[in-house]
Amino acid sequence: MTVVTIGGVTVGFCILGYYLTTWWPGHKQLLKDPAKHAASLLPFLLAWSYGCLTVLGIGGLIGWTAQTALWITNWLGDVALVWGVGTSAGQAAGNPVYLPLTQTGGAIVLILTAVMVVLARKPRYGTQVKLGAWCGITLGTSAGVAGFAAVPLATAANWLGGTVYGAVI
Repeated sequence: MTVVTIGGVTVGFCILGYYLTTWWPGHKQLLKDPAKHAASLLPFLLAWSYGCLTVLGIGGLIGWTAQTALWITNWLGDVALVWGVGTSAGQAAGNPVYLPLTQTGGAIVLILTAVMVVLARKPRYGTQVKLGAWCGITLGTSAGVAGFAAVPLATAANWLGGTVYGAVI
């Protein structure tokens, strides 16, 4: 498993900040219809959760793609930190939170991959899904606050795979 660096986490938070800034409807609009505005965050959050799951020890083409995206993001973030603000590169962002997915949990990730591909192709959700998945890949395995959801997401995927998907097979 590729460990995220401080540069990678920085890029992840930049993506998150960019998305939240573009999403923010304003205080009055948010108070006027909070459910509508909260619902508009769902594609990003679903894709973020998917990104976290793909980087949690998934193998094959999906895992390789997520690991490659994380490696490139680490490199881009480290370059930005070194050349942008003059800090050190390649420092790990802490020990990753890791919970392996079961076979049926991996099947759930494969099903989610099909859903994400379809959503990413839709003009309405494409940007949200792509940014959410990229943000989830970069922040999913970091330690501390950024990786707070990795273990619950893996547990949920394993449970869903074992009880729902496992009951069908």
